[in-house]
Amino acid sequence: MRTGTWLIGARGSVAVTSVIGALAIRAGLTAPTGCVLESPALRERIRPGIGDLVFGGHDLTSVPLEKKAAELAGSGVVPAALAQAVKDDLAAVEQQVRPLPAAATQAGTASAIAADLDRFRRHHDLDRVVVINVSTTEPVPPPHPAHASLAELRTALSAAEPVLPPSSLAAYAALSAGCPYVDFTPSTGARLPALDELAREQGLPYGGHDGKTGETLVKSVLAPMFAQRNLKVRTWSGINLLGGGDGANLAQPGANAAKSASKQRVLPETLGYLPQGETRIDYLEDLGDFKTAWDLVTFEGFLGTGMRMEFTWHGCDSALAAPLVLDLARLTAAAHRAGRAGPLPELAFFFKDPLGEVPHGLAGQWRTLCDLVTALAPEPTP
Repeated sequence: MRTGTWLIGARGSVAVTSVIGALAIRAGLTAPTGCVLESPALRERIRPGIGDLVFGGHDLTSVPLEKKAAELAGSGVVPAALAQAVKDDLAAVEQQVRPLPAAATQAGTASAIAADLDRFRRHHDLDRVVVINVSTTEPVPPPHPAHASLAELRTALSAAEPVLPPSSLAAYAALSAGCPYVDFTPSTGARLPALDELAREQGLPYGGHDGKTGETLVKSVLAPMFAQRNLKVRTWSGINLLGGGDGANLAQPGANAAKSASKQRVLPETLGYLPQGETRIDYLEDLGDFKTAWDLVTFEGFLGTGMRMEFTWHGCDSALAAPLVLDLARLTAAAHRAGRAGPLPELAFFFKDPLGEVPHGLAGQWRTLCDLVTALAPEPTP
């Protein structure tokens, strides 16, 4: 059940960590720690397995994967010995990473992206290819009439003026090529009516948005606690400090606003109201690929007694995200094989800003995910 995993942003930290991890797990060099589908409750229930994944991708940069792996090892994201042990396999993946195409029109660019996907599928004789966006966060795009209709979008893409942001153009190309699409970023991706129409026309599933790896993961556990205990949250403020390429990109106002909005959604939808406070994201170059979040929560208890809690989260973004990328590739491929089309709200467990009407509490999302795995698990062989 060989399955392609095509990464948009294939030379970035999350993508390269994902590839190194999959290669090392396949070789028996490391445990699949952090891979949700390898937890005791879900292990060996979803096919394809990690060893069935074949990697390729697009990127704007030409930094070799081996050099990026060395950088990640130098900054403590991956063990240097592990990066060295999978060096030959990583060199083979390097041959499958293509420059992101650019044409005179977005229709031409989408056609070139789709052609790369088709060549990758045929070259490796793959059952299917799942496209996952792990590139940098985009600002929220301005609205366009063609976003609402597939027929209008197809016409508009042939004009000289851009119609779609890069993530949505990648989604359009992937879906047009018969590939399910997942957006691990808060970018728009497939979250447009015209692209939902395309996914259903093609019989393809899609998922997103914005991988839940740190502060928001904690929020999705704590916010239901306050709601279920009927404690009034008065304020909830967070400061996020991060370095690396993602941090530098989020120093831009448009990208920062898109990310902050995604991180805040969990509170009003879990509590039923929005407490005072905000989520702030600051770039701190010295942190590299690590991030630190500090949150202050003030709340009111019985008889109006004021109380507070604080928490700090310090983690490595790529090491937290990479196993989820592998999980999402496997789950989306299994959903495609099962005939699912349109959004996959059951993947909310993985996302800050998930598609569809889904609970934001992590416990409820876990139960929904387990139900999905049960539905997608192949029948046991007699």
